[in-house]
Amino acid sequence: MNLKELVTGKPGDKQFLLGNEAAVRGVIEAGVSVAATYPGTPSSEIGNVLSGLAKEANIYFEFSTNEKVAMEVAATAAASGLRSFTFMKHVGMNVASDSFMTTAYSGVNGGMVILSADDPSLFSSQNEQDTRNYGRLANVPILEPSNCQEVKDMVKYAFDLSEQFKLPVIVRTTTRVSHMRGVVEFGEVVDNSSEGESHWKKGFFKKNPAQFVPVPAFAKDMHVALVEKMDEINKITNESDFNVESYFSQNKKYGVIASSSAYNYAYDVIRYNNLDIDVLKLGFSYPFPYDKVADFVKDYDEVFIVEEVDPIIEKDTLVAIGKNNLNTVVHGKLDGTFPVYHEFNSDIVANGFNKYLNFIEENTDDYSDNLLNLQEEIPSRAPVLCAGCPHRAMYYGVNKALEELGIPLKDAVFASDIGCYTLGINPPYNAADYLLSMGSSVGDGCGFSIATNQKVISFIGDSTFFHSGISPLINAVHNKNNFILTVLDNRITAMTGGQPNPGIPVDGMGDDAPEISIRKLALACGCNYVRVINPLNLDQVVKTYKEALERDEVCVIIAKAPCTLIKGKTRKPPVNYIDSNCNGCNKCVSELACPAISKDSGKIAIDPSMCDGCGVCIQVCKYGALEAGRGE
Repeated sequence: MNLKELVTGKPGDKQFLLGNEAAVRGVIEAGVSVAATYPGTPSSEIGNVLSGLAKEANIYFEFSTNEKVAMEVAATAAASGLRSFTFMKHVGMNVASDSFMTTAYSGVNGGMVILSADDPSLFSSQNEQDTRNYGRLANVPILEPSNCQEVKDMVKYAFDLSEQFKLPVIVRTTTRVSHMRGVVEFGEVVDNSSEGESHWKKGFFKKNPAQFVPVPAFAKDMHVALVEKMDEINKITNESDFNVESYFSQNKKYGVIASSSAYNYAYDVIRYNNLDIDVLKLGFSYPFPYDKVADFVKDYDEVFIVEEVDPIIEKDTLVAIGKNNLNTVVHGKLDGTFPVYHEFNSDIVANGFNKYLNFIEENTDDYSDNLLNLQEEIPSRAPVLCAGCPHRAMYYGVNKALEELGIPLKDAVFASDIGCYTLGINPPYNAADYLLSMGSSVGDGCGFSIATNQKVISFIGDSTFFHSGISPLINAVHNKNNFILTVLDNRITAMTGGQPNPGIPVDGMGDDAPEISIRKLALACGCNYVRVINPLNLDQVVKTYKEALERDEVCVIIAKAPCTLIKGKTRKPPVNYIDSNCNGCNKCVSELACPAISKDSGKIAIDPSMCDGCGVCIQVCKYGALEAGRGE
């Protein structure tokens, strides 16, 4: 489809949308005026689409420097009476949580919705935490869509709920919901047009310190008001149309309570196998609808709880059973019926049901067995840095510098960070020893510098440096630490799909913007040794690392070269291989490990479809077996 139809589409129109695209339509239908994010998979497509449609939809949109800033942009817009939207991946909630927690106390005037995309099974994340815990921690409502239509509808509804109770609302998706496709019927669009010259309307902040300044005297009353609001919302969750029963049972022995993508698996297993089980889907899952759940489970001997990732609904269901003195037996994660980690699928859910229903015959050559055999036959392939990636040259160069200085690899510590460059962990680079979170490589460098006498080299991307690398760099200089910070400036936020960051002269709406200099920031932080180098020049890379390794202070090396996947980047002709000059040392394969270079029948082979002519391999080869391509 033409994505502009997300703006121009009329009520009743139907489109085949990605879950994240459905979220955008929900935002547009809700009449949102301000949206802000820091990109993170599996939520990234929301920002990519909003970025291109913001002006047409009368929305101010930005890629903020981090999730906390995005939360604050949205919160202040909502405090000023505008509808605002912020979205992030689950670990982004950790960054935003400090301000998020207080936003629940102070509340909002315009509607404010936070979409958090969880990543069960850690497809692109360092953990698989469950955002539903944040709803309980902060005491704010949670909606859990299970399909694309619900994504759109729940996002829109969340704004009405937010304005009714003056509270932020969380919409929790998962990777499967964010990235599924389905037919979405459009609804009415709330008018958010502006009378002024800007593309979005302006609000007005009415001063009210008792609401918006949570000093202890005010915060005590805020907490009481928050609890009272949630008690009122609890009445809504018990009657909500998003909490739906589906009845298939004749004997009322078994029931299922499920939410989000896990509901889809449970429903499919029940219908495909004609199981005698009724289902309660919880779409409005917090405040937990205790009355609704108790009324459902009282009719069954046993109830299965199907959810990802933590046993949150399961524990609340047990509370509902206890409060109402029911005798229903609960099967879920706590009793080992279902796994306590990773995402589910139909087979996992079926196997859990089967422990009690025995509807799957043992040793049958069913779909599961065929799938398992197929998975065993397909060779696994680890993710690798792209051909021509400038990060590869930096990892190659730092290892060469250590080798030439006679520093054993065991005496060096590589502190890595969140981004493509985490793949430096793979052989032959072995350049990732420790990682905690976004921006942690700089703080980790501080700690290792204090705790050991080893050489410490930290790696961080340009977007991640802006996100959360500056504060720990100030800490490092002030505390006289000794390590090398490598800023891998590939001119984009690469890992999440190529979004802009403050280091390039374009903002989230595609307009010209001031380019923030990483070099000047490092100098302003007090660093004496700051070098900007071309990572594709290996001699320069090795020389600079050797200089920095011999210094006793915080050194910053900025490797500045564009990501090879940047749209519109000019590719050089692929490298030529000269067989007669090759002595078979294999360094281009074993030490550089570019995926465009392989060995075929004992000879080096260059894949012209992958090679972008960066020329690093030419510098690695000392025998002239590789040369720059001349093109056609």
